[in-house]
Amino acid sequence: MVGKILDLPLVHRQIPIIADDYVDMEFGTGVVKITPAHDPNDFEVGLRHNLEVINVLTDDAKIVEDYPKYAGMDRYEARKAIVADLEAEGALLETEDHAHNVGTCYRCHTTVEPRVSKQWFVAMESLAKPAIEAVKRGDTKFVPPHFDKTYYHWLEGIRDWCISRQLWWGHRIPAFYCDDCEEMVVTKEETCKCPKCGKEMRQDPDTLDTWFSSALWPFSTLGWPEKTEEMDYFYPTSTLVTGYDIIFFWVIRMMFSGLEHTGSVPFDTVLIHGLVRDSQGRKMSKSLGNGIDPLEVIEKYGADALRFTLVTNNAPGNDMRFYWERVEASRNFANKVWNASRFIMMHLGDNTITEPSYDTLAVEDQWILSAVNTLAKEVTENMEKYELGVAVQKIYDFVWTEFCDWYIEFVKPRLFAKEEDPESANAAFWTLRTVLIHSLKLLHPYMPFITEEIFCTLQSEEESIMISDWPVYKEAWANEKAEDVAALMKDITRGIRNVRTEMNVANARKAQVYLVAGDSLVKETLEKAVGTFKHLIFASEVFVQEDKSGIEENAVSVVTSKVTVYMPLADLVDFEKEKERLTKEKKRLEGELKRVNGMLQNEKFMSKAPEKKIAEEKEKLAKYESMMAKVEEELKKLQG
Repeated sequence: MVGKILDLPLVHRQIPIIADDYVDMEFGTGVVKITPAHDPNDFEVGLRHNLEVINVLTDDAKIVEDYPKYAGMDRYEARKAIVADLEAEGALLETEDHAHNVGTCYRCHTTVEPRVSKQWFVAMESLAKPAIEAVKRGDTKFVPPHFDKTYYHWLEGIRDWCISRQLWWGHRIPAFYCDDCEEMVVTKEETCKCPKCGKEMRQDPDTLDTWFSSALWPFSTLGWPEKTEEMDYFYPTSTLVTGYDIIFFWVIRMMFSGLEHTGSVPFDTVLIHGLVRDSQGRKMSKSLGNGIDPLEVIEKYGADALRFTLVTNNAPGNDMRFYWERVEASRNFANKVWNASRFIMMHLGDNTITEPSYDTLAVEDQWILSAVNTLAKEVTENMEKYELGVAVQKIYDFVWTEFCDWYIEFVKPRLFAKEEDPESANAAFWTLRTVLIHSLKLLHPYMPFITEEIFCTLQSEEESIMISDWPVYKEAWANEKAEDVAALMKDITRGIRNVRTEMNVANARKAQVYLVAGDSLVKETLEKAVGTFKHLIFASEVFVQEDKSGIEENAVSVVTSKVTVYMPLADLVDFEKEKERLTKEKKRLEGELKRVNGMLQNEKFMSKAPEKKIAEEKEKLAKYESMMAKVEEELKKLQG
């Protein structure tokens, strides 16, 4: 049958029988009428078999004048008439219902009828090759790197690009046609006369594809094709930030457009972010009605909170789920920053602050300077690697925990005693102000509005945080010893607070606190530092000593890695609860010892793990063994 000629009912046109892999033999009879002008797949089949392309529909879906009996009929009306005529002619055997995909308009839901028409295309083969080579050479790189596969996939199999669109809004195609002599002219002018016959020409009613216009954005906004100052300075730019869903639509098209028109890539880095999905992980869409209006979020929580939420706990290229609770947590962080700043400025008042000598700073001052110094170094490194989520989490942890929860609490007594010891208060205020300014600068890319407001109120040396100097790591501020002292103070404070909470001891009840340190250096350090954290451990008095001399046998204990804390709270403590607490601690330490010993006795781990990791585990083993010995000793005393 293939190659034979058939008579097409109604119009009685002669058409050939062809064979093609496109036809699904399981669907219907396995025979299908091909209409190249009204189906994209049929169009491809027509190209392969050189079939005639015959259009039967007008722009408004009515039958064309070539078929007088049906001319002007609406498509639905014409279909009924044609079926009736086929039946009358004896050409219709039967009708069946079939389920199939029908395109509809997303706005008015009208069925869309495919219809072949002349369109403007961009020939892509010569444009794609330089864009592929530019990424392979490393002129432009993707972050994360694996997204270059998406880039290559589209470019290596690319087809010519249709750039004309039948839309009301957009850049109108600058082509003009003469209806008399069929001349065509492309011009920048808004009107045009035919160069052949002199008559007014008609402009193409179509608009350019949005992505065609957008592809020109990197250089067309800078005065191109003129050699402007802006073009020289800003092109090519450094980093493009965009979603993975428009790598083909936008990134690729900017790349080949930039290379074609300027000779260079438009950017050296493409940072890919994921999509913001709803709390169930679904893509936000009009049909689901699950979209989030950013303006509503900003109205309720502020722009800073929204920006912070979108970066926190997110890695390049990964989708994230939107939770209102996370935005609220970000707002709470902004409040924390605001309240800490207000506390500092309220106590600072009109006092003039001078920079003290580093050697005269208290150990807690040196610690927080060292900590913010390390933070600046790590955050800068993270941001240079586009690890924005990692960087902002470090800033969050430092500001909330180290600065607000620890350092401000450490120095409060010095602030309140500024009349009695102005030199110490000055050092504390200078450190508070300096560390806050550094923190605000590091936080500014994520929370620009609140940081700008606080920065401009807090200082007058720099005009705006937006153009201020970025914090730079200073070797002079690096102080590992001060960090160790701060860690020791925090361990003791946490341990005492945890025990008192477990025993339901009211904060108002003060107790004597004994700090027993067998190491003379630790003992000497505590003697110097105890005044910094005494008010945080609810102590009436603090004694630092090398052994348990003078401490009651039934004193409540807290075991840390370097110090054992005792509190004589015999009238408050529940001895059975104390035994239970120490028993739980013993069980926890047994688990830690089992884990560490398991790793160190594992030949595979010992042969493959880095030396640094092995050293860390050995250090943990020694620490846990020391803590276990102390816990067992305390249990023995309670049980005796």
